[in-house]
Amino acid sequence: MKRDDLEATHEAVLRTLPLFEMARMRAATAPRRHPQRGFAGPDAASTLRWLNTFTHSKRLLTPRDREVVTPNNDTLYTNAWLDLSEGPLVIEVPDMGERYWTLGFLDMWTNPFAYAGRRTTGNRAQRLFVHGPEWTGTVPKDMVGIAAPGGDVWIIGRILVDDDAADLARVAQLQQQFSILRAQDLQAAARVADTRMDGRKTDTPEARAYRAMVDAAWARNPAPHADHDAPSLWQQALSDVEPRLQQALGEVCQALREDAQPSDIGGGWSVPMTIRTDWGTQFALRARVARNLIGALGIEEAMYPVAEVDDRGRPLDGAHRYTLCFPPGAGPQVDAFWSLTLYRKSDCLLVDNPIDRYSIGDRTQGLQWDADGGLRIAIQHAAPSDPRDRANWLPAPPEPFYLTLRLYQPRQAHLDFLYAYPPLVRHAG
Repeated sequence: MKRDDLEATHEAVLRTLPLFEMARMRAATAPRRHPQRGFAGPDAASTLRWLNTFTHSKRLLTPRDREVVTPNNDTLYTNAWLDLSEGPLVIEVPDMGERYWTLGFLDMWTNPFAYAGRRTTGNRAQRLFVHGPEWTGTVPKDMVGIAAPGGDVWIIGRILVDDDAADLARVAQLQQQFSILRAQDLQAAARVADTRMDGRKTDTPEARAYRAMVDAAWARNPAPHADHDAPSLWQQALSDVEPRLQQALGEVCQALREDAQPSDIGGGWSVPMTIRTDWGTQFALRARVARNLIGALGIEEAMYPVAEVDDRGRPLDGAHRYTLCFPPGAGPQVDAFWSLTLYRKSDCLLVDNPIDRYSIGDRTQGLQWDADGGLRIAIQHAAPSDPRDRANWLPAPPEPFYLTLRLYQPRQAHLDFLYAYPPLVRHAG
């Protein structure tokens, strides 16, 4: 097998991986059961799912939840997979009061092409008119028009919630008022479709299944303009035997999951993406995010600085102890909220720990602030001996991990990359 041929297949996998990962997420997160119309398929092994209907998480995610990689631990998810092949859809949203919320609209190439929510369309009750590229007509003047670039769309919504029974109940009432209707008659739009795969499998895809899923998704979702050469790359990858595609899949997926991202803003921190509404020609980054951070929004809605190394460039590992110190008055600058979440490197999931704490942020109860107003966070496997450090402890596994600092509605200092992110300091011993 010529290395040049394998490298070309590597490139084809990088270009098409978003299509496969989006299809996998649809199979994993589109509902098997409709609350009124029952199961989409005849048995538990069925790959039939309901589309054009919302599903809502009722609790914050924990290590037991394995469908979504690098999940947040601050908001409840509100999700829907749209099929626009039968015409436009209308999404009804209730009055959200003063609460932070957002609906991010992603195409099958993982471009977050549109938003509704506190930042963009406000918090009052509203209707969103979503249509595909082949629709022609006029958006009703009392609705917000959203033009999708393909026939399939993932809506990934986030609603801020306090982790207590009363606020969870309040958000559940709001969630039940979201609906998806057919534009032509304003009737419920839910329909059944075959996702053709088991979305719970997050290991390296099998080549034959990968090819089938990519071809099916591509047929309904044209490649972005920046991918004008992707069809020829894909055809070249398929012109030889499947073992080459299988090898490329294994090597690309391993590299995307395991390679530590070097710091580019200092202190061990990197901003893995600066996307607003589309990835352009950042093909390798797009694939990395699809594999590890799928569902990420554009930076005006949320920024996700990531630390996979410390301030000296050494990969983070629970065999060591770390401290992160925000100086007085120099915490993250946001108009919504911020949080720091820890994930195991091997599977990009939350880590079980004795205090059930998976993130720390500006809404965490019981944090201990320094006398001068600074905030010191202890990141380590064993519980700190100092009671003050225990209050600010973010538990780590005894193995490699990484951190994500989520900034919702970041202010200009972050957007302009002028904010000084504090260093991740590893302790000796």
